[in-house]
Amino acid sequence: MIKALAGQDGVVAGFTTRKGGVSEPPFDSLNLAVSSGDDADCVAQNRSRLLASVGFPENGLAIAGQVHGTSVEVVAEPGLVRNCDGLVTRARGLLLGIVAADCAVVLVADARAGCVGAAHAGWRGAVGIDANGDGIIPVLTDQLRALGASLPRCQAFVSPCISQRHFEVGPEVADRFPPEFVTTHVPGGRPHVDLGGYLVSMLERSGVPTERIERDKRCTYADSDLFFSYRAASHAAPNTPTGRMMGFIGLTPRP
Repeated sequence: MIKALAGQDGVVAGFTTRKGGVSEPPFDSLNLAVSSGDDADCVAQNRSRLLASVGFPENGLAIAGQVHGTSVEVVAEPGLVRNCDGLVTRARGLLLGIVAADCAVVLVADARAGCVGAAHAGWRGAVGIDANGDGIIPVLTDQLRALGASLPRCQAFVSPCISQRHFEVGPEVADRFPPEFVTTHVPGGRPHVDLGGYLVSMLERSGVPTERIERDKRCTYADSDLFFSYRAASHAAPNTPTGRMMGFIGLTPRP
């Protein structure tokens, strides 16, 4: 497990690896998404392990339904929140969960204000293909501000995701990103996008100070022994399913 947002008293945040669960191949072993096709009982056990390891109640997980959009919902109760890719809360003892397997998870907290948020950011959500190009990061930070967060005081984390080296895309995707986040590896080759770098820039534009943004640059595709990678699994054998990691954040339960 990767711990994030150190120094934020009263906040638990992190990002899982694929290690430490009970799921069988090809979901081995800490798959945290039912939608992956894994056995539901295994996923439930894996989620229970995660919640116990961070000191949250077994029924304390709120998880986004994730549709590669930019909707961010305010939540106060556990459960699946359909048709959204981000969650924010002021509720203590509620862990927000976002699953991913090459996309990034963005976590943001203002411990002093007592509010936290999490967002799923693949390329569609990052650039806001469903919302005229606004992207999910300004939606997330606006929702946090509405809950009372001060963005200059916030701390943010961008999880491991597919790296620019391995994120080959078509020109129709590359054209949605600023040129500084697009490159080609060989003359005449297909473009590659720096998804994580773009998300950092969007956090900065939204008002989170650069020095308060942590980015884990490990690549899910290149290190698929440690991370689930949808693209790596598909390249190894077409239509091969894979599991999902989880980015999570929550305000610690009251004693």
